Amino acid sequence: MRHPSTSPDGPITRVPGMRALLTMSALGFAGYALLLPVAPLWAVHGGADSGGAGLVNAVLMLATVLTQTMMPTALRRVGWRPTMVAGVLLLGLPSALFVLTDALPWLLVLSAVRGMGFAVLTVCGSSAVAALVDGPRHGRAIGLYGLSIAIPQLLLVPGSAWIAETLDFPVVFALGALPALAAPAAAVLGRRLQQVEAEHDEHDVAEKSGPASARRRGLLGLALPSLVLLAVTTPGGALLTFTPQFAGSVAVAVVGLLGFTAATAFSRWAVGGPADRHGPRAFLAPLLGLCAAGLVVCAWAIADGGPRAVALVLGMTVVGLSYGSLQNLTLVEAFAAVPRRSHPTASTVWNIGFDAGTGLGSLVVGFVAAGTSFAAGLATTAVLCVVVAIAVLVANGTRDRTGRTA
Repeated sequence: MRHPSTSPDGPITRVPGMRALLTMSALGFAGYALLLPVAPLWAVHGGADSGGAGLVNAVLMLATVLTQTMMPTALRRVGWRPTMVAGVLLLGLPSALFVLTDALPWLLVLSAVRGMGFAVLTVCGSSAVAALVDGPRHGRAIGLYGLSIAIPQLLLVPGSAWIAETLDFPVVFALGALPALAAPAAAVLGRRLQQVEAEHDEHDVAEKSGPASARRRGLLGLALPSLVLLAVTTPGGALLTFTPQFAGSVAVAVVGLLGFTAATAFSRWAVGGPADRHGPRAFLAPLLGLCAAGLVVCAWAIADGGPRAVALVLGMTVVGLSYGSLQNLTLVEAFAAVPRRSHPTASTVWNIGFDAGTGLGSLVVGFVAAGTSFAAGLATTAVLCVVVAIAVLVANGTRDRTGRTA
């Protein structure tokens, strides 16, 4: 008998647990999005330079990545429900404490705590998609999940700097506690995921007894999507962190971030159907090339005493299209590379790639800008995208030749 979560009929929002997942994700990422550009600005307010400001989000992502490595173990030993409730509280509650100090060391401590909560939100959220919805609909389900993540960023990343500048920083810090309101949804979702896990126990026993070599090949299959994700989230993290500083005015920063986040939201949702029909591999290299082109436009727009506002907004929008599409495609590819039992591991590896890239962009571009310029920093990330696009083309060619030989 087919379980309701794997039924091919009916809207994905009717799948039990899916609405709780979307609610938890929307509130969780609202708090994350509000502070992503504002916390570095608060550090600058306290006297930090661009390198110090970049450290704020770099530490957030470092703590996220380190915690993500422990998530499969935590889910096995503690369970879905308490882990997810703790996660949204760790992400939300420390945000209100930013109002107490703008001293960089304390901001880094608070960012590290928030990073621990963000790790739980990201790994559990993407794992839940794979657990609740069957494989043939993963692209569409991930697109819907991505929309619940991208819409808060669409509304709040461009507006958060404006709120901080026109109302005050404490308003942003208070709103940053929104993830704590997701605790009831996290509890409902956790209970549903524990039920799904129990229902699949018998299947997992058979799956676990499969050849170890097959499982190892599956884990190796995570390398390529993780590398692609790292390449695109590095410039994405840089744009989210530093646009308020290099845009030249609050208005240009707001419009640029609006273009970036709107393109991200649309593309994460829109690419789901093509990913289900054609598979994700064919889209990876072209989208990396598109991202590199958008970054070159951005770098030109802010070079030589810019910014050239129209070019900057256009470039950021192009980057956003690649940024959103590749998030969906790489997650579909990661889940397809491993058996169902290993989906939490695939989610962990994917999220590490995402957050490591975001932190790397914040750190590297910040320090390059401190030594040269933001334009040079963005150009560096464009080169990374081109290199990884070439690696994808080589990997695809190797796979095609292997398939024909077989």
